Amino acid sequence: MSKKRTLSTTMRIVHRYLGFFLAGIMAVYALSGIVLIFRDSDFLKQEKQVVKTVKPNTSGEDLGRMLELRGFKAEREEGDVVYFKEGTYNKTTGVADYTTKELPIVLEKMTHLHKAKSGDPLFFLNVFFGLSLLFFVVSSFWMFMPKTSIFKKGLYFTAAGLVLTLILLFV
Repeated sequence: MSKKRTLSTTMRIVHRYLGFFLAGIMAVYALSGIVLIFRDSDFLKQEKQVVKTVKPNTSGEDLGRMLELRGFKAEREEGDVVYFKEGTYNKTTGVADYTTKELPIVLEKMTHLHKAKSGDPLFFLNVFFGLSLLFFVVSSFWMFMPKTSIFKKGLYFTAAGLVLTLILLFV
Protein backbone atom coordinates (compact mmCIF):
# COMPACT_ATOMS: atom_id res chain seq x y z
CA MET A 1 0.00 0.00 0.00
CA SER A 2 1.48 3.37 -1.00
CA LYS A 3 1.67 6.21 1.45
CA LYS A 4 0.23 9.55 0.39
CA ARG A 5 2.68 12.42 0.77
CA THR A 6 1.58 15.55 2.52
CA LEU A 7 2.36 19.03 1.20
CA SER A 8 4.73 19.49 4.12
CA THR A 9 6.70 16.34 3.25
CA THR A 10 6.84 17.26 -0.44
CA MET A 11 8.09 20.77 0.33
CA ARG A 12 10.78 19.38 2.63
CA ILE A 13 11.97 16.87 0.02
CA VAL A 14 12.11 19.44 -2.79
CA HIS A 15 13.79 21.95 -0.44
CA ARG A 16 16.46 19.39 0.48
CA TYR A 17 17.36 18.21 -3.02
CA LEU A 18 17.10 21.64 -4.66
CA GLY A 19 19.40 22.90 -1.90
CA PHE A 20 21.98 20.24 -2.68
CA PHE A 21 21.67 20.94 -6.41
CA LEU A 22 22.17 24.69 -5.97
CA ALA A 23 24.98 24.52 -3.39
CA GLY A 24 27.70 25.07 -6.03
CA ILE A 25 25.80 27.88 -7.71
CA MET A 26 25.23 29.57 -4.35
CA ALA A 27 28.95 29.38 -3.58
CA VAL A 28 29.80 31.06 -6.90
CA TYR A 29 27.17 33.77 -6.39
CA ALA A 30 28.40 34.39 -2.84
CA LEU A 31 32.03 34.77 -3.93
CA SER A 32 31.20 36.93 -6.93
CA GLY A 33 28.95 39.10 -4.78
CA ILE A 34 31.79 39.70 -2.34
CA VAL A 35 34.17 40.56 -5.21
CA LEU A 36 31.56 42.96 -6.67
CA ILE A 37 31.47 44.90 -3.40
CA PHE A 38 35.06 45.96 -4.19
CA ARG A 39 34.48 46.79 -7.88
CA ASP A 40 35.25 50.46 -7.28
CA SER A 41 38.72 49.58 -5.97
CA ASP A 42 41.72 47.70 -7.36
CA PHE A 43 41.20 44.77 -4.96
CA LEU A 44 42.29 41.52 -6.70
CA LYS A 45 42.76 43.35 -10.04
CA GLN A 46 45.83 42.87 -12.21
CA GLU A 47 47.36 45.42 -14.56
CA LYS A 48 47.12 44.65 -18.26
CA GLN A 49 49.00 46.54 -20.98
CA VAL A 50 46.84 47.32 -24.02
CA VAL A 51 47.95 48.63 -27.42
CA LYS A 52 44.97 49.44 -29.61
CA THR A 53 44.68 51.21 -32.95
CA VAL A 54 41.65 53.44 -33.42
CA LYS A 55 40.70 56.10 -35.92
CA PRO A 56 43.37 58.84 -36.16
CA ASN A 57 42.50 62.37 -34.93
CA THR A 58 39.76 61.12 -32.62
CA SER A 59 38.44 63.68 -30.13
CA GLY A 60 38.70 63.14 -26.36
CA GLU A 61 35.15 62.00 -25.64
CA ASP A 62 35.06 59.65 -28.64
CA LEU A 63 38.50 58.29 -27.74
CA GLY A 64 37.32 57.34 -24.27
CA ARG A 65 34.33 55.53 -25.78
CA MET A 66 36.47 53.70 -28.38
CA LEU A 67 38.97 52.58 -25.76
CA GLU A 68 36.10 51.65 -23.40
CA LEU A 69 37.57 53.68 -20.54
CA ARG A 70 35.11 55.04 -17.99
CA GLY A 71 35.69 58.57 -16.83
CA PHE A 72 38.17 59.18 -19.63
CA LYS A 73 39.81 62.61 -19.53
CA ALA A 74 42.72 63.87 -21.61
CA GLU A 75 45.28 65.51 -19.32
CA ARG A 76 47.45 67.25 -21.90
CA GLU A 77 48.63 67.25 -25.51
CA GLU A 78 52.22 67.50 -26.71
CA GLY A 79 52.46 67.58 -30.48
CA ASP A 80 50.54 64.59 -31.82
CA VAL A 81 50.47 62.73 -28.49
CA VAL A 82 47.51 62.97 -26.11
CA TYR A 83 48.29 61.99 -22.52
CA PHE A 84 45.61 60.59 -20.24
CA LYS A 85 45.66 58.91 -16.83
CA GLU A 86 45.96 55.37 -18.19
CA GLY A 87 48.39 56.03 -21.07
CA THR A 88 48.89 57.83 -24.37
CA TYR A 89 47.26 58.21 -27.80
CA ASN A 90 49.05 59.22 -31.00
CA LYS A 91 46.63 61.32 -33.08
CA THR A 92 48.58 60.75 -36.31
CA THR A 93 48.86 56.95 -36.19
CA GLY A 94 45.75 56.25 -34.08
CA VAL A 95 47.74 54.03 -31.70
CA ALA A 96 46.68 54.10 -28.06
CA ASP A 97 49.00 52.56 -25.47
CA TYR A 98 47.49 52.29 -22.03
CA THR A 99 47.04 50.06 -18.96
CA THR A 100 43.83 48.71 -17.52
CA LYS A 101 43.16 46.85 -14.29
CA GLU A 102 41.10 43.69 -14.63
CA LEU A 103 40.08 40.81 -12.45
CA PRO A 104 41.67 37.41 -13.14
CA ILE A 105 39.65 35.55 -15.80
CA VAL A 106 37.90 33.18 -13.36
CA LEU A 107 36.71 36.04 -11.13
CA GLU A 108 35.73 38.06 -14.21
CA LYS A 109 33.55 35.19 -15.46
CA MET A 110 32.00 34.77 -12.00
CA THR A 111 31.11 38.45 -11.71
CA HIS A 112 29.71 38.40 -15.26
CA LEU A 113 27.43 35.56 -14.15
CA HIS A 114 26.31 37.66 -11.18
CA LYS A 115 25.61 40.74 -13.36
CA ALA A 116 24.08 38.98 -16.40
CA LYS A 117 21.40 41.01 -18.20
CA SER A 118 18.31 39.82 -20.05
CA GLY A 119 20.25 39.65 -23.35
CA ASP A 120 22.87 37.24 -21.97
CA PRO A 121 22.49 33.45 -22.24
CA LEU A 122 23.15 33.34 -18.47
CA PHE A 123 19.90 35.26 -17.96
CA PHE A 124 17.96 31.99 -17.65
CA LEU A 125 20.30 30.67 -14.96
CA ASN A 126 19.85 33.90 -12.99
CA VAL A 127 16.06 33.71 -13.23
CA PHE A 128 16.11 30.02 -12.21
CA PHE A 129 18.43 30.80 -9.31
CA GLY A 130 16.29 33.74 -8.14
CA LEU A 131 13.10 31.66 -8.30
CA SER A 132 14.87 28.84 -6.44
CA LEU A 133 15.89 31.22 -3.66
CA LEU A 134 12.32 32.47 -3.46
CA PHE A 135 11.17 28.84 -3.18
CA PHE A 136 13.67 28.34 -0.32
CA VAL A 137 12.14 31.29 1.50
CA VAL A 138 8.62 29.90 1.16
CA SER A 139 9.45 26.22 1.71
CA SER A 140 11.47 26.94 4.85
CA PHE A 141 8.18 27.58 6.64
CA TRP A 142 7.24 23.91 6.04
CA MET A 143 10.40 22.60 7.72
CA PHE A 144 8.89 22.75 11.23
CA MET A 145 5.39 22.29 12.55
CA PRO A 146 3.69 25.69 13.09
CA LYS A 147 2.86 25.04 16.76
CA THR A 148 6.45 24.32 17.81
CA SER A 149 8.66 26.85 19.60
CA ILE A 150 11.32 26.52 16.87
CA PHE A 151 8.80 27.68 14.25
CA LYS A 152 7.69 30.62 16.40
CA LYS A 153 11.32 31.65 17.05
CA GLY A 154 11.95 31.29 13.31
CA LEU A 155 9.17 33.79 12.62
CA TYR A 156 10.85 36.27 14.99
CA PHE A 157 14.16 35.82 13.19
CA THR A 158 12.40 36.25 9.83
CA ALA A 159 10.79 39.48 11.02
CA ALA A 160 14.14 40.71 12.40
CA GLY A 161 15.86 40.00 9.06
CA LEU A 162 13.12 41.82 7.18
CA VAL A 163 13.24 44.84 9.52
CA LEU A 164 17.06 45.00 9.39
CA THR A 165 16.99 44.91 5.58
CA LEU A 166 14.39 47.69 5.43
CA ILE A 167 16.42 49.81 7.85
CA LEU A 168 19.59 49.35 5.79
CA LEU A 169 17.73 50.18 2.58
CA PHE A 170 16.22 53.41 3.86
CA VAL A 171 18.89 54.76 6.19
